[in-house]
Amino acid sequence: MTDSQPAIQVEPSIRVLYDAEQIAARVREIGLDVTRDLAGGRPLFVGVLKGACMFQCDLARAVPLDVELDFLAAASYGAATTSSGAVRLVSDLRTDIAGRNVVVCEGVIDSGLTLSYILDLLRSRGPASLRVATLLDKAPCRKVQVPVDYAGWTIGADFVVGYGMDAAERYRNLPYVGVLEEV
Repeated sequence: MTDSQPAIQVEPSIRVLYDAEQIAARVREIGLDVTRDLAGGRPLFVGVLKGACMFQCDLARAVPLDVELDFLAAASYGAATTSSGAVRLVSDLRTDIAGRNVVVCEGVIDSGLTLSYILDLLRSRGPASLRVATLLDKAPCRKVQVPVDYAGWTIGADFVVGYGMDAAERYRNLPYVGVLEEV
């Protein structure tokens, strides 16, 4: 660490699951898989805001293709730590996805309700292909089955923060992923 780099603080209420180095290595591996599957094309990475922002950008840098980025926002959590079950589109894409190879980027997939809603919406717009990439897959928490083409890790039901994921808009900027412990 140099004098110009601040020390990384670990919040006392957060148990680190994956540090920055582990995340970077796993994102590079996923990038290789995406590159192999979409070689020769110009994929569109659709980030689901706000939780996927770090993962989407790092994944795009790990894919040596002509990648385009767009974003949409859907809400189902509010300030809670569990999904309300009611999904609403907060912000839509600016890009026409008809005929495009689309990779939906998520930070974490939990119940599957939000992702199912998003996939149905995007399928109706006629993409050539539609894949899902997530850093964290909470497969044991599924209420709706959704396809996951690329996953960093499968985890349990713990509420995670960091690397774009939040608790009531806090902790997104942490360079690691951790479990928010009760205090």
